[in-house]
Amino acid sequence: MASLSALPAPRPVLADLIPGARVRDAALVLTGALLMSGLAQVAIDVPPSPVPITGQTLGVGLIGATLGLRRGLLAILLYTVMGLFLPVYSEGAHGWDVIYSARGGYLVGFIFATALVGFLAERGASRKVVSVFGAFVVAQLVVFAFGLIGLKLAVGNDWAWTVQNGFVIFIFGGIVKAVIGALVLPGAWRAVRGLDHKN
Repeated sequence: MASLSALPAPRPVLADLIPGARVRDAALVLTGALLMSGLAQVAIDVPPSPVPITGQTLGVGLIGATLGLRRGLLAILLYTVMGLFLPVYSEGAHGWDVIYSARGGYLVGFIFATALVGFLAERGASRKVVSVFGAFVVAQLVVFAFGLIGLKLAVGNDWAWTVQNGFVIFIFGGIVKAVIGALVLPGAWRAVRGLDHKN
């Protein structure tokens, strides 16, 4: 088994190209949390599932890939804490009741998935179409793994119903989000390199 020291050294993510340090990082973490709050309000109900289609998994990928592991994780944790007091969860929900609801597992999954995308981005996965697409897909699988467990515990239906209404109906949207990430992030890197060449 390879040791952690054998892993590639971290590389800059897009956020590292912005001048500054602590103030920059604090602003980026807050921006990430606000972005997640906004994307959470892009929600489409898909009965009989109690979980709507939202822009949150897209937010997870974009935040992790642009901010990296540490800042991305802090942004999602800030978003999660904000939602305990402010109506920033999907469809304007807030409070501990959401954590214990059918949506709670997905919220937990967002934390782990953002950290994963951030880790991969720091190893260069945010720079190429194929690697971005793969990172977004894997991250969404992490979200669904936690989400399905939370949905099963909250609703109590059998696993067939849970998988159908907590995963299968979201597959197409998940692929679309991965495609968006695969187009946007490498494009952003190309734009940055273009600016460097001009300067």
